[in-house]
Parts: sequence; structure tokens; C-alpha cells
Amino acid sequence: QVQLVESGGGLVQAGGSLRLSCAASGRTFNTYAMGWFRQTPGKEREFVSAITRSGGGTYYADSVEGRFTISRDNAKNTVYLQMNSLKPEDTAVYFCASALTTIALREYRFDYWGQGTQVTVSS
Repeated sequence: QVQLVESGGGLVQAGGSLRLSCAASGRTFNTYAMGWFRQTPGKEREFVSAITRSGGGTYYADSVEGRFTISRDNAKNTVYLQMNSLKPEDTAVYFCASALTTIALREYRFDYWGQGTQVTVSS
């Protein structure tokens, strides 16, 4: 069992930045690939970014490439999502998730999910 708790969401103006954090407890953190997804009302949850167990590999959706950076600190059992140059279309509930594998990009590969944190970008 893995518990994931996101934090760092909030309201920011377009062009601003936020850093999301996801703290994990339970099994050894470095055995899990980690990912970030987001969801807006009436839409399916979409992939944002993922990182390998070791942190050596990172992956991004085209819509956030170059603006968002995923990282992890295995000593702190935490994964981060640094979000820069935010746009109103980035407004969503952001979820972190874990997958007991080297890397995962598809939603169905992830086993555990956090409760989500709201990010709102005003124009």
C-alpha cells in the first residue's frame, strides 16, 4: 500500500509559476515510477509527466514540454512538478500516481493515486 499526498496547488496569474509536491509513504519509494496527471471537469484525466524510479528519465506531454519539470528526491520520498510559464489552459486538478515499474506513461499502469490538488491559472 502506498499513500500519496499532493500539495502546492493554488491560484496564480498567467505566466507565473507553481511547484507541486507529492509525498509518498508505504513501500520503498525508489521502487516506483512516478507520474503527474491532470483533469478538468467533463474531461478525461490526461498525462502530464512521468519520471523513472531512479530519476534518470523524464517524460512530458507535448502541451507542457519546456515549461514543466518533474523531479524526485528518493531520500525524501517526494516527487515534484515545477510549473513555469503557466497558462489558463493548465487549470486543472493535478494528481500524482505511482507505478511499481521502471517507467509508466499510461494511466492504467499506475497503481496508487493521490487525492489531487487544484491549480487555477487566471488570465
